[in-house]
Amino acid sequence: MMNRRNYNEEVMIIKTTTIRIQDNGPYQLEGKFEIIDDTGERFEVESSVSLCRCGYSENKPFCDGTHEVIHFESTPRVKDDLMVEV
Repeated sequence: MMNRRNYNEEVMIIKTTTIRIQDNGPYQLEGKFEIIDDTGERFEVESSVSLCRCGYSENKPFCDGTHEVIHFESTPRVKDDLMVEV
């Protein structure tokens, strides 16, 4: 017999969110999620967004392509033994 609750439940559907580190470019985030800054300002994402990795975007935290102009170079690789849980 199933246990039914007598109140409305909020159902959270978790979809896969992917973060891709592009060589010499931004972080590419794909999925459905929110970006929340330190003041609590929210930016909802339902497809994809690029976040600045070079530090020179005029539209931080979003990428504006400046990494191409300044010839930003960075090619990090994911390594399981270096992952830190926070």
